[in-house]
Amino acid sequence: MFRQVSFKELMKVFGVGAVALVLGVEWLDWLMRRLGFRRVSRLKEVLFFPSPQTCVEHLFTPARSFPCACPLPHGTETSFSRLLGHLLSACVSLDLCVFSFSHVELSRVVLHLHNRGVTVRVVTDRDYMAITGTQIGTLRRAGICVRHEMSSAVHMHHKFALVDGRKLITGSLNWTLTAVQSNKENVMVTEEPELVRPYLKEFQKLWEANDPANHKQQAAK
Repeated sequence: MFRQVSFKELMKVFGVGAVALVLGVEWLDWLMRRLGFRRVSRLKEVLFFPSPQTCVEHLFTPARSFPCACPLPHGTETSFSRLLGHLLSACVSLDLCVFSFSHVELSRVVLHLHNRGVTVRVVTDRDYMAITGTQIGTLRRAGICVRHEMSSAVHMHHKFALVDGRKLITGSLNWTLTAVQSNKENVMVTEEPELVRPYLKEFQKLWEANDPANHKQQAAK
């Protein structure tokens, strides 16, 4: 027959188990540090807008030996300068999915990356790519591949960018001057694979779905 275990004995067992678990975790952490393993600290950052106007010229020409002569404040880090820095960190690719794109400095970033040899792909909205001040035409004239939502029944309302397929930049921010300088907006930047992966999948789905060649083939049938 099994002996009935008292509550006090049961709590002792749980207590010993908890201590053993803590000691085990600490020992494992010590062992991993001894073997040279380090915990991976992944990028997580949240940016809020509006952002004050400051000079961002140093982000484009960091090696210049003289200060920019513009009247804007210099040497001040803002949400906007942080956003530009994350975008400019691209070495291989930039996949951009944005509803409205009229901000000149953000357009300059994309053109700068393209001229550096970074592969840039842009998906945008069918209607908003033609509004006054849009930068989409500028990107296309520079040779950047842009696709728009082919359906006139829905808006491509996403606002996210993928840097080198490993860094996600997303939030409420449209790429417009009003959004950056006047609106209450938010942007999240992360390298967490479980968050980046679904956005990679979504971008590729939109890119393939809005391939003009596929729609021409369908129209010819």
